[in-house]
Amino acid sequence: MRKLLLTLPFLPSTAFAQAQAGWGSVGQQEEKGFSWTAPLWPDFWMAWTPATLAVFVGIFSAIALIGVLEGFKYRDGIERRGVLGLTTTLGDRLFITLLGSAYIFLAWLGLVGQPVWIPLFLSIGWGIFVFWKV
Repeated sequence: MRKLLLTLPFLPSTAFAQAQAGWGSVGQQEEKGFSWTAPLWPDFWMAWTPATLAVFVGIFSAIALIGVLEGFKYRDGIERRGVLGLTTTLGDRLFITLLGSAYIFLAWLGLVGQPVWIPLFLSIGWGIFVFWKV
């Protein structure tokens, strides 16, 4: 009985807190702001989010940069035999970087999950290593 008397003063505040943070806010509008996961074009057949758009723009920009470098500055290509024992050009090293980055992200998501900032930095390090040594 004594425990009940001690908890009675706290019951109204608990119910008030649950109403404010719980189901009491279900019908209210959410704040509209920037979201990396919100679709850019909701009625489009593919769910383009700012994150997927940034990834694809980055990949195609890297391919364009490699194409311009190979087309104008390094006409014969930069072939090099690296630590893997392969003779690679700039395009080959870009492909190895993208493939390795995909595996880094997939392994991270499978083993750890979110957030993905650490595999991003690991992938950048992998890209630097590949262009430097492979």
